[in-house]
Amino acid sequence: MARLASLGALGLLLILALAAALAPWLMPADDEAARKIAAAAIFVASYLALAVGKVPGLAIDRAGVALVGACLMVACGAMPLDQAYKSIDFDTITLLLGMMIVVANLRLSGFFALANAWVMRRAHRPIVLLAAVVGVSGLFSAFLVNDAICLVLAPLVAELTLALRRNPVPYLLGVAMASNVGSTATITGNPQNIMIGSISQIPYTEFALALSPVALVGLVLTVALLALLYRREFAGGARLEPPVQRIRANRPLVARALVGTVAVVALFFAGQPPAKAAIVIGGLLLLTRRMRSTRIYAEIDWSLLLMFTGLFVIVAGAEHALLTPQMVTTVGGFGLDRVPVLAGVTAVLSNLVSNVPAVLMLQPFVAALPEPGHAWLVVAMASTLAGNFTVLGSIANLIVVEKAARRGVAIGFGAYFRAGAPLTVLTILVGTWWLWR
Repeated sequence: MARLASLGALGLLLILALAAALAPWLMPADDEAARKIAAAAIFVASYLALAVGKVPGLAIDRAGVALVGACLMVACGAMPLDQAYKSIDFDTITLLLGMMIVVANLRLSGFFALANAWVMRRAHRPIVLLAAVVGVSGLFSAFLVNDAICLVLAPLVAELTLALRRNPVPYLLGVAMASNVGSTATITGNPQNIMIGSISQIPYTEFALALSPVALVGLVLTVALLALLYRREFAGGARLEPPVQRIRANRPLVARALVGTVAVVALFFAGQPPAKAAIVIGGLLLLTRRMRSTRIYAEIDWSLLLMFTGLFVIVAGAEHALLTPQMVTTVGGFGLDRVPVLAGVTAVLSNLVSNVPAVLMLQPFVAALPEPGHAWLVVAMASTLAGNFTVLGSIANLIVVEKAARRGVAIGFGAYFRAGAPLTVLTILVGTWWLWR
C-alpha cells in the first residue's frame, strides 16, 4: 500500500509539473516567478521519476523521463532552445559512444568467451575462481565501462558455475560488485566518471593514480567479504573440473579488437582527450569486411545516451532558473569542502536519485569549492562505490540480476544487501581516508 501511495503521489506531482511547465505559455513572457515555479516542479518530478524508474500508468523508462523533462524545461521558458543545446556535454556523449563501440567489437569477436575459458582452465578451487571472476570484472570495468562488462560477463559466469554445479550467487555478486569497485579507478570506468572527467578536465593518468589504490583495496575486500558470507561454498578443498566448452570466436576480429582496445587505453594515458581517442578508435574499428556495422549498432545502449542528453538539459534549466550565487555559497558553507562530508553527501544522494543524476546535481556546488579538482575525485569515488549498497544502486547490478534470472538464478534484494551494504561502507571509508590523508 505504501508503494502504491508513493507512486500515486509521483503521478500527481508529474501532473502538477506538466501544468507548471505549460503555465508560462499562458502568462506574460516576463513572468519570472512562473518560470521558477515551473523549473522547480519539472526538476523535482523528473528526479523522482528517475529514482523510481517508472511513471505510474505510463510505459516510459528513465531515458524517456529525461527527454520529457528536458522538453518541458524548454517549453516553460526556464532556458531557451539554443542554450539547451549548449548545455549538453558532447564530450561525455562522444566518449561513451566510442567506448561502447570498442566493447561491442570485443564482445562480438568472442574475446570475452576466450578470456573466460582461459581463466576457467586455471581456476581449480572455488576461492580461486571467485578471485578470478572479481579480478577480471574489476580490471575490464576499470577501462571499458562497467555496465558493458556486466552485460558480457554475467551470462558467462552464470553458465559456467551452473555447469560446475556450484552456487552461482556469490560469483555473480562478485561480477556486479567488482565492476562497480573496479570502475572507480579511471575516467572510463563508468558513466558518472566519464561525466566527471569531462566536467573537471582532470588528466586521465592523474585520475587513475589517485583512485586506482582505492579500487585495488576494494577488490580485495570484495573477495574477502563474499568468501566470508558464503563460507559453505568456499570451505574445503573441492577441486573444479572445467566443462568442455565450445567457444565461438573469430580470431582475426579478436586480434583487431584487442589492438584497438590497447591503442585507445594507450592514448588515454598519453594525454590525448579521452572523447577524441575513443571515438576515433571506435570509428576505425567499424572499417571491416568481417562484421556488419549494424551488429555493432545493436550493441550500443542508445537509451543511456538519450538519458544523459536529457539530464544535462534538466539540470542546466534548473540551474539557470533557480540557482543563485547566494544559494551556492550557503550550500558550500555546510562543509562540502571537507572530504568526509562530501563523500557522505554524495553516497546518500547517489542512493536516492542514482549516481549519474547525483553528480549533475552536485556540479554547481563542487565547482564553487576551493579545490574543485580534488572534490571531483571524492565525488567520483563515493558515487561509484555507493552503487554497491543495494541492488538498485547501479545499472550494473540490475544487469547482473536480470541476466542471472534468465538462467534460473535468483538474486534477491536481501541477498545483495547482505554483501553490498557492508562492502559499500568499508570501501567508502577506505576511499575517504585515502583522499583525506
